[in-house]
Amino acid sequence: MYPFTDQFMSNDKNVEFLKATMMGPNAMRLSEELSSHLNINENMRILDLGCGCGLSTLLLAKKYGASVFAADLWISPTENYERFQSIGIDDKAVPIFVDATKGLPFANGYFDLLFTVDAYHYFGDTEEMLPSLIPFVKKGGYIAVAIPGLKYDFGGNVPDEMQPFWNDEIARTIRSIDWWKDLWKKAEGIEIVDIREMACCGQAWSEWLTAYHPVVAEDIKMMEAEGGKYFNLVQLIAKVI
Repeated sequence: MYPFTDQFMSNDKNVEFLKATMMGPNAMRLSEELSSHLNINENMRILDLGCGCGLSTLLLAKKYGASVFAADLWISPTENYERFQSIGIDDKAVPIFVDATKGLPFANGYFDLLFTVDAYHYFGDTEEMLPSLIPFVKKGGYIAVAIPGLKYDFGGNVPDEMQPFWNDEIARTIRSIDWWKDLWKKAEGIEIVDIREMACCGQAWSEWLTAYHPVVAEDIKMMEAEGGKYFNLVQLIAKVI
């Protein structure tokens, strides 16, 4: 299921590239699993929303040859453009600054696919967000999301071993499949076609814990305490109708 990612990571230089650019569970691996449930081709225009340092953009451009608008709030377009030049995808990837909570600077129906990995949980947890994004995807196109999640919602019963790591932001953003399904079912103009736990959970998390990002040290402690009991990765795919 992950031929591109596994081949990419067979090169030590590429592994160092991943360690320097991951911002959560390995976005390249998540992107490859998520994209395997979609019919992506080189003629498609894709919005990679919350692209971070562009690992998802790299996969979409290199594996499929698609044209990708790499939009992020935290990573500057200039930084991503220089990175895209260094990995040879600057002809396929357009870096852009976007705050999804304040609207998107695109025409309605502009994209064949809205693709978002390791990011949607930060801004998509309200009833208003998904309906605000749907118009930018053409009829018959798709919205596809892969994010960290929980096997079940804790509510007010956070397990003892997780309490040192739990805070208001984690409680707001890390949710169960059922929670996301209930939220997405409220949106008009889409048909939910796939919601599932992702198979790459353990591998993508373990690869993240080798990264150079400053939050990794705390996440290592959190994942040791979690011990595979609570976290998963959530995949959501909806068709625009």
